[in-house]
Amino acid sequence: MWITVKVDRKWCIGCGACVAICPNIFDFDEEKKSYVKNQPENDSDIECVEQAKSACPVDVISIN
Repeated sequence: MWITVKVDRKWCIGCGACVAICPNIFDFDEEKKSYVKNQPENDSDIECVEQAKSACPVDVISIN
């Protein structure tokens, strides 16, 4: 099962929820906005990304 995770940086507010929940996948860039540093590699990563997506207050994380 391959999925792709994306962050719409244009609308990211840099709250840090995704980075706190899933630091192996998300990180902050120099603008203090989230980006995907690693794509999920296993079921645990996918579960983590789904939790981060649910926690995002501006719904900028997409899973395809």
